[in-house]
Amino acid sequence: MQLIEDLKWRYATKKYDATKKVSEEKIAQLKEAIALAASSWGLQLYRIMDIKNPAIRESLKPHSWGQTQITDASHLFVFCSHTTVSDQDTDDYLALKSKVQGMSVDDLKGYGDFMKMKINEKTPEQIVPWTEKQTYIALGNALAAAAALKIDSTPIEGFEAEKYNEILGLTEKGLTASVVLAIGYRHEEDATKDQPKVRKSIDTLFESY
Repeated sequence: MQLIEDLKWRYATKKYDATKKVSEEKIAQLKEAIALAASSWGLQLYRIMDIKNPAIRESLKPHSWGQTQITDASHLFVFCSHTTVSDQDTDDYLALKSKVQGMSVDDLKGYGDFMKMKINEKTPEQIVPWTEKQTYIALGNALAAAAALKIDSTPIEGFEAEKYNEILGLTEKGLTASVVLAIGYRHEEDATKDQPKVRKSIDTLFESY
């Protein structure tokens, strides 16, 4: 299975070659893989900020523990989760579903009402953890797709979300920064690139009942 070999190849790249850029064709493929990620109800309650401006990336670096991947990687994605979920989010999804699948919105009303009921049962304190779970599924797609494309990647949780929210104006968009993904090509001087991958055995991870 080629995917297994790709996943063995990937690692959390510590040092990027800032002179090497990922082609726009591969970035487009990566974005499509992210868009195809599974999500609860199919709502995709997240957005991904593609940080292209070097000055913005420099401003984010001090709030990312000074990690060089923030500025040296070819591309930087900030995965952002919805902080609230409204009935309009469900209605927008149903309108899209109706258009794509050739169904009547009226025929989807019962399904939509059930979705709204279950979502509205969640407290405000439960919403962000729920949307973040969906965001991380999308991140998983990105990591696997990058490995298949032989693009290096680094998922980064070591950052100050409040500062990212402020710099990127996320709060007023109803979003919060959840996880960062650096994308590019490993530097030959990255000391970790040839280290054996450390993972628990299959027997340790899985139990049979």
